[in-house]
Amino acid sequence: MSANGSRALADSLVYPYLNHAASMSEEGYASREDIDNGMRFGCGLPKGPLTVIDELGVDVVRDTLAAMHAESGQEMHRPRPVLDELVAAGRTGQASGAGFYTYASAGSDEVVADDTTPAGASGDEKVREISTVGVVGSGTMATGIIQVFAQAGYPVTYVARSQDKVDGVRAAIEKSLAKAVERGKTTQEDADAVLGRLTGATEREALADADIVVEAIAEEIGIKTELFRDLDCICKQGAILATTTSSLPISDLGAQTSRPQDVVGMHFFNPAPVMKLVEVINTDETAQDVLDTVRDLCAKTRKVAVSCADRSGFIVNALLFPYLNDAVKALEAGQGTEDEIDAAITEHYGYPMGPFALLDVVGLDVSLAIQEELLAEFGHPELTPAPRLVELVEAGHLGRKTKQGFRTY
Repeated sequence: MSANGSRALADSLVYPYLNHAASMSEEGYASREDIDNGMRFGCGLPKGPLTVIDELGVDVVRDTLAAMHAESGQEMHRPRPVLDELVAAGRTGQASGAGFYTYASAGSDEVVADDTTPAGASGDEKVREISTVGVVGSGTMATGIIQVFAQAGYPVTYVARSQDKVDGVRAAIEKSLAKAVERGKTTQEDADAVLGRLTGATEREALADADIVVEAIAEEIGIKTELFRDLDCICKQGAILATTTSSLPISDLGAQTSRPQDVVGMHFFNPAPVMKLVEVINTDETAQDVLDTVRDLCAKTRKVAVSCADRSGFIVNALLFPYLNDAVKALEAGQGTEDEIDAAITEHYGYPMGPFALLDVVGLDVSLAIQEELLAEFGHPELTPAPRLVELVEAGHLGRKTKQGFRTY
């Protein structure tokens, strides 16, 4: 594939993603900073999408999308009105000194504060005291979250379904800490202190005194609603009930309790000890002090918190998976091989992985499920899962975990 062809292929996948991010900002679903931080810290991208638009030029992105829309007729290619508005205001990106962000001068990439820059913590926030943490679950995500809180100095009570699973969590954290000691990233003394903060249990009643309980169990609405009904009866008044769901309506979980104001989304990314992002999701009933407390807790655990409302995909999945799905459609259309598409993205946009490498890491079944959720939520035909993705899942080829996905391992 020629260099020009490779660039055109990369642009055909990235520009709709940039347009989607502009739409998210335009709707006020999340701040520009949170959209960009979500993709940087949740996906490891070198730059957030709105920064990329400013870098490329708002007018260039708008005009390229308009040309794509004229050819395809697809809604995802129609330039968002905010792009027209910025261009009309002379805010064409870094070259002009202003776009989605404001810059120190024309041509500078130094962002300076403007009227829409979020205010920092004022000290007036009402933050609930968090002294003890509870976690429900024993899988990879739950284990990582337990380790995150214990490493930040919090005593953690975690609940699993059996003593074997309780022991398995501790063994996994011991192994993780041993590797960190071996690599010089922590001391044996600190590792021992982390382990000393862990208390495992098989009964949910052990969570009665926790100031916040984070659930990380199976993504099944029946199982989660039963858990939240239980937690409502067990946990003390004022305790925050958080869910790590990436797909289910958090308001539905809050409705199972007598305290929906205390229910919040706290979406960690896998592996939790490594990935810095946490999406903090509010429902219509989540109390402001709960949101302030969770953001404060994220900061104390050295995580980057981004805020958004309760809808499918939140920030990261809503932007990431349509792009991955489009890559599969490009493959189906013969625009390039898996290797050519991955190479185009990593070469021209500096992503740490191309879409097919990432799909195989995430799991094709997980990717398909999220894409189906996005289609159900938003209803856009362009979100229909690519047939090739469906075929591979039906064949049991789910990516690295089955040693075969888009590639064989």
